[in-house]
Amino acid sequence: MTSSGTYDFALSNGEGVLAALERVQIRAPSIRQEHMYSARRELNLLFSELANRQVNLWKVELITLALTQGTATYSVPGRVVMILDSYRSINTGATDQTNIYTTPISRTEYASYATPQTQGPPIVFWFDRLISPTVTFYPTPDGNGPYQWNYYACTQMQDANLPSGETPDVPYRALDMLVAGLAYRL
Repeated sequence: MTSSGTYDFALSNGEGVLAALERVQIRAPSIRQEHMYSARRELNLLFSELANRQVNLWKVELITLALTQGTATYSVPGRVVMILDSYRSINTGATDQTNIYTTPISRTEYASYATPQTQGPPIVFWFDRLISPTVTFYPTPDGNGPYQWNYYACTQMQDANLPSGETPDVPYRALDMLVAGLAYRL
């Protein structure tokens, strides 16, 4: 028996919605506009649920942030859901580049520091998961850098839109789970 030899199967968001509607016994001739609105909303809510379950290995990215002397708090992209691992680099790109692992701390631990503006090489960070998230370092970066902070972040999935043949922001191995999750929600 011969197999196809190809690996090109992809499912558009619209096809995923149609498959989910079929699984809940809503066939193509019965689909109304409100079905599509509901499906789009539920698909994006499913993406939100998946982002909160973590760790979605396909949505981990390495992000780099240049640190400035005397600045403790920095903005983090809003798509960042959680930070897995991080390290501070000195002499980035040079043959004597040094990487030092940085450790996460809680808000309570950061609040317990008597002198949070103390300057030195940052060794810990507090990730504040706000709508516009931030990260705060201790000690506050000093002038012995320049320091670069590198972190592996779990990020949220891209929005699902139905027109134009957009594909869901999930890998091939998660497509059936996506359709099943959407069918369950519908």
